[in-house]
Amino acid sequence: MATDPLLRQGPDSTELVLHAGPAGPAWNALTSAQSALLIPLALGVPTLLVALCMALAGARASTVFVVVGVIAGLEYLLGWLAMAFFQARDILRVEFAPTGVPASLRLVRAAGPDDWLPVDTLREVRLTHEVVEPYQGDRKPAVSTLALELVLRGGRERLAPLPFGGDAQRLADALEALLGPAAIVVELRTERRTRDLPRSHSTWFSGGSASANSGGG
Repeated sequence: MATDPLLRQGPDSTELVLHAGPAGPAWNALTSAQSALLIPLALGVPTLLVALCMALAGARASTVFVVVGVIAGLEYLLGWLAMAFFQARDILRVEFAPTGVPASLRLVRAAGPDDWLPVDTLREVRLTHEVVEPYQGDRKPAVSTLALELVLRGGRERLAPLPFGGDAQRLADALEALLGPAAIVVELRTERRTRDLPRSHSTWFSGGSASANSGGG
């Protein structure tokens, strides 16, 4: 379950919370199993085509039902394994320990926490706050997201933009106060844009009408 990224201070560590909820192999498998239910639905058309071809070939209804059930079961199983594999790398939290001046950090993923690393393994934290504002007359509210990139020694970890309703500058300042003693750079970039106007089809229809009238003359 997504939540506003925030810093949460505990007795032993400070956590940058990106997603609420527990972590671990069992929990990752459970959540992936729920999401995988959509796979057979998404592949319903090819499955129905197989059933139709079998029916046209003269197969019995019971045989068709069994084959369709087996196909749907395989789609679900393969989808579950694939989703569990990719979801296992999702970062839920970043832990810094001890609480005051951190000397270590670790990434807590959906499959469980990584090993503790020296805090100087993290070179830079990049925050991108994007605000999509409504155009004049638009009734939809503004949408705010926050993307996170961790520049590590020897690699990068990028997180997809998360819904964000908090104060991005306040979060950046808190991270800078926490990580500044370790000479870790915290960069905040704010981007604002106006939501695109919906495209009108009136021009297309008028153009088609004009062509029809000119052809009739």
